[in-house]
Amino acid sequence: MHSSLAVTADGLPLGLAAIKFWTRKKFKGSRALSKKVNATRLPINQKESFCWLENLRESTSLIARPEQCVHIGDRGSDIYELFCTAQTYELFCTAQTHGTHFLIRTCVDRLASDGGHTIAQEMQDTRIKGFHRVMLHDKNDKATHVKLAIKYRRITVLPPIGKKKCYPPLVLTVLQASEIDAPAHRKKLEWKLITDLPVRTRKEAIEKLDWYAMRWKIELFHKILKSGCKAEDSKLRTAQRLTNIIAIFCIISWRIFWMTMLNRTCENCPARTALTPGEIGILQCMIKKKTQADSPASLSECLVQIAKLGGYLARASDPPPGNTVMWRGLARLSDIQMGFNLKTAQ
Repeated sequence: MHSSLAVTADGLPLGLAAIKFWTRKKFKGSRALSKKVNATRLPINQKESFCWLENLRESTSLIARPEQCVHIGDRGSDIYELFCTAQTYELFCTAQTHGTHFLIRTCVDRLASDGGHTIAQEMQDTRIKGFHRVMLHDKNDKATHVKLAIKYRRITVLPPIGKKKCYPPLVLTVLQASEIDAPAHRKKLEWKLITDLPVRTRKEAIEKLDWYAMRWKIELFHKILKSGCKAEDSKLRTAQRLTNIIAIFCIISWRIFWMTMLNRTCENCPARTALTPGEIGILQCMIKKKTQADSPASLSECLVQIAKLGGYLARASDPPPGNTVMWRGLARLSDIQMGFNLKTAQ
């Protein structure tokens, strides 16, 4: 399954913009078999990585103003055809008039300018444009401050040698953020990003780094899908049935993720924004009010109460509830609501 998650600049997940399921004719040894094929000579529609282009097209078609959308991907999406698709070259007949944008972590050192050197060589000659500090959490959740040196440069990027006749050169921005004085016990933090958006100042460079950090949201979504919904533990034995149940799990996982982030980004929303009247009524009975005349519970109060059902202690020093306690709380709330409905129906 390959999915695209739409998020706001504040990190609020709006939903799945595109999703692609496929199966292989051969699973065992498929990775070794792919090494015998020259991937640069194959048409993109014959590769599994074609799903990146399909998702870009499908998700862009849902956006009323695609020029305001930025597609963010890891190194698996470092595909020249994707760059061209985003800029509406003739890869799809349904390409948008105004195009869309992308911000990709690159892993391929492509030819640049006149073809006599590569992007890496050109960036090596680029001076440092500024510094930026970020907070990094290790495996033990210990926070450390990391100092990054920022470089950026507008470069003419050439298509792969075997596809020069199919795709034109593109003028793109290459942005590098490298850690200074990295400790010996861990790998140096280094991001190499490529985008069609201009980067003219240090502020704009930091903005792009913050946008790329949003890519981790899709990993959290998959964590909920696997750890919460237990999608990988399904015992269904056909691809179609697996597709159906995973599609339902995707909706459940998004709702959990959405409610978790909604509690952090929108404290004054009414409870009906995310909860049904039945859920609100049950939670209203659980929330302790000082007097009966108090106003109805807000969305934030209801979501905290759901988290409490999942084991959240809600102490003053506790961070906002996470996806795990929200998942457990919603599962318990569903059981409570089922029992209430059965009793009401008698």
